[in-house]
Amino acid sequence: FPVTIDPNQVVDLSGRWNDVDAKLVAAEMTKDVLNRPWKSVYEAKHNKKPTVIVGQIKNKSSEHIDATNFIKNIEREFINTGTVSVVQSGDARVEVRNERNDQQTFASEETRKKWAKEKGADYMLNGVITSIVDEYKKEKIVSYQVNLELTDLETNEKVWLGEKQIKKFVKN
Repeated sequence: FPVTIDPNQVVDLSGRWNDVDAKLVAAEMTKDVLNRPWKSVYEAKHNKKPTVIVGQIKNKSSEHIDATNFIKNIEREFINTGTVSVVQSGDARVEVRNERNDQQTFASEETRKKWAKEKGADYMLNGVITSIVDEYKKEKIVSYQVNLELTDLETNEKVWLGEKQIKKFVKN
């Protein structure tokens, strides 16, 4: 019979990348990026908080990892701090634009949202998840590494590089 468990409880049955890893890495890396000089330099120069778009985080690990969950964790951490704005990316942005397009025909003039009012991002966060597997007989160690970088969209300058490693020991 299935047993319901608290979603905040740490459970690691397989030794693979899981939801807990995604939450912890997103929280730690978001805290790190927000406490680096790029943010205060931007705020001093522009007198406002920066706007970030979270781009692709590619999975180049030895297993299937759906990066969407990890990306959403990062976006949530950014938004919940209230210190940066986050704009839509990828398919979600296309969906928002399609809705705005539909409003031009079907919504009342008072409630229709105008074109060319989107907030442009100042910075893009993207990165990669990799892994190394060291296996001998019935034991293995899986080392995951997440590398993220924040790029100034106007100058193409990398303003932050972050790295987080997780190592798991699995006995079969």
